Amino acid sequence: MEKTVPNRAMAMELLKEFNKNESLITHAMAVEAVMRHFAGLNGEDKERWGIIGLIHDIDYEMYPEEHCIKAREILADRGWPEEYIHAVESHGWKLCSNVEPAEKMEKVLYAIDELTGLIAATVFMRPSKSILDLEVKSVKKKWKQKSFAAGVNREVIEEGAGLLGMELDNVIEETIKGMQQVAGEIGLKGNI
Repeated sequence: MEKTVPNRAMAMELLKEFNKNESLITHAMAVEAVMRHFAGLNGEDKERWGIIGLIHDIDYEMYPEEHCIKAREILADRGWPEEYIHAVESHGWKLCSNVEPAEKMEKVLYAIDELTGLIAATVFMRPSKSILDLEVKSVKKKWKQKSFAAGVNREVIEEGAGLLGMELDNVIEETIKGMQQVAGEIGLKGNI
């Protein structure tokens, strides 16, 4: 089979083919923006990192019990490169996949996927409903409340920060910055 060279339009079309839930699409766009931001910080290919962020949950809505497993089949059937498939599989390491994040890009995805959800939930609790004025300390305050966004796996975020060799506060700060770049598109512009 001929190998596909993925682009953003193709990734978005594929995402929407397998995901109809707007909140899942918004989450994918948030992760995409953060991946692009981290790619820029690391002098890496923003397009490639962003596309991987956009499709990381490709199988989540239709195949929640096979999350990260069905993704391989979906992407391989369409000729996507192995490095993209491996990256998508690795974001579920220890949760629903035994594929360990190896590349820097994979470690970033592993660290920030759950974190984008915690940050979005924090924003919705703020008077401004905006990520544009969000500070790390606000996220850390909510972090400590285990009942807040209880579905967010904080251990994964901490482990991801460790894999990156970054302080948790720095990962939170850079994730906020990435999400701020698409605040309007992901519904987090608020009243500012």
